[in-house]
Amino acid sequence: MSSFRRAALLALLVGAASSPAYAQSSALPPVAAPSPAGGFLFESRLRYEDVSQDGFDDATAATLRARLGWESPKWSGFRLLVEGEAVVALVDDYNDTVHSPSTYAVVADPEAFELNRLQVTWTGLPDTEVVLGRQRIVLGNARFVGNVGFRQNEQTFDAIKVTTRAFEPLTVTWAWIDRVHRVFGDDSPVGEWRSDSHVINVETPSPAGKVTAYGYLLDFDNAPAQSSATWGARLEGSRALSSDWSTLYAVEYARQSEYGANPARFDLDYVLVSAGLKRGPVTGTLALEHLDGNGSQAFQTPLATLHAFQGWADVFLTTPRDGLRDVSATVSYAVANPPVGRSGVLTASWRELHDVEGFARYGSELDLSARLVLDDHWAVEFKGAHFDGALAAFPDRHKVWVAFDYRF
Repeated sequence: MSSFRRAALLALLVGAASSPAYAQSSALPPVAAPSPAGGFLFESRLRYEDVSQDGFDDATAATLRARLGWESPKWSGFRLLVEGEAVVALVDDYNDTVHSPSTYAVVADPEAFELNRLQVTWTGLPDTEVVLGRQRIVLGNARFVGNVGFRQNEQTFDAIKVTTRAFEPLTVTWAWIDRVHRVFGDDSPVGEWRSDSHVINVETPSPAGKVTAYGYLLDFDNAPAQSSATWGARLEGSRALSSDWSTLYAVEYARQSEYGANPARFDLDYVLVSAGLKRGPVTGTLALEHLDGNGSQAFQTPLATLHAFQGWADVFLTTPRDGLRDVSATVSYAVANPPVGRSGVLTASWRELHDVEGFARYGSELDLSARLVLDDHWAVEFKGAHFDGALAAFPDRHKVWVAFDYRF
């Protein structure tokens, strides 16, 4: 697509944001608890994405995602949820990883029409929920297990999941995963992983903050190199320094080794240290994230919502063999009463990325976003990522997004 056509499409989308239809509405508040009476579910997202990457033709994608479902009333502790998902490309000048020419830069939003969720939930035991079927699983901050909600076709799991608070103050989640339905869709040869994986996550409050311990035993029959066992723990919390200031902190450590069908042998570390300050609507955070690598294997998180980590340009969805050291600074400003809409968040983030020893510089990245919640139904987001690569293996990459969300 020519630069003129890209600019025209972007102007059309931006113009829509200022129209009366959007003036009351964007990124949406949390989904409300399901009604005991059940009912229909609907959500949609219209998104423009533009990608410029050295070595590839510029990519332009305009995609529409819609999910329609129904949740039954609760009966004897049971309820049924069924949901379909459709992704349509309105402009398809991009490599969707399935059908489109490989000369374009990748936008991993292939067209799809498929079952997203089909699950039965049972709450017949005190303080316990059991979910069986195709479902969404997000554990903690989605660093290890998530739904990859940024992409149009979300990641879901054929699984049984049990969450219980019966051992108060512990919240224990265990799941056995039989299939992973990945963002690439049913038509992709890598769109589904056959799994025999167990995940466990235990959370509890403490005087120092929330403590999480976890074990992720991932075994994929048709992706054996992604099989691993990861055991770790995380502490996160905050402390008031004065009536205006508070400090935020998080520390995390995990150890990963081969597991299941993986033929390799490795023991690799993950470390996160994060500290921040908050005053009113402004929050600033400094973080160091360390993913180990030994030159042939690296610490991987194949079920994570990876877009949220190591920069929005998605350069490091796979950790390089020499590992990754990510030093980042992030500032956000929460807008309580914007001129248009109900609330909003402005975010800016800068990161420097090296190999795990700090000898090789991979590059740097600047990420910017503006998100507005217009009402209970409408949301709008403007977002950009600029990656400046320092090695040929990690070329320059620039991305821009404009997205509108609607749900009821």
